[in-house]
Amino acid sequence: MKPQLALYYSKYCYFCQKVLTFLQHKDMQLELRSTSVPEHAQALMAGGGKTQVPCLRIEHESGEVEWMYESDDIIRYLS
Repeated sequence: MKPQLALYYSKYCYFCQKVLTFLQHKDMQLELRSTSVPEHAQALMAGGGKTQVPCLRIEHESGEVEWMYESDDIIRYLS
């Protein structure tokens, strides 16, 4: 089973747009969570420890959650 993925992003962030463009070109679908929604921003801070975006939340089968922050790392992981 694949990990469950969610991307925290801001529409005003260049690095977020870089990841979103990659997803679009690869025709990849994953849950998008805009930090302009207060609940998403709070969940990002509570889970990852900072509000930096983009951030890919990776929930593994084991229930372990990983927070990946750098756009190049996210693109590499999704490739």
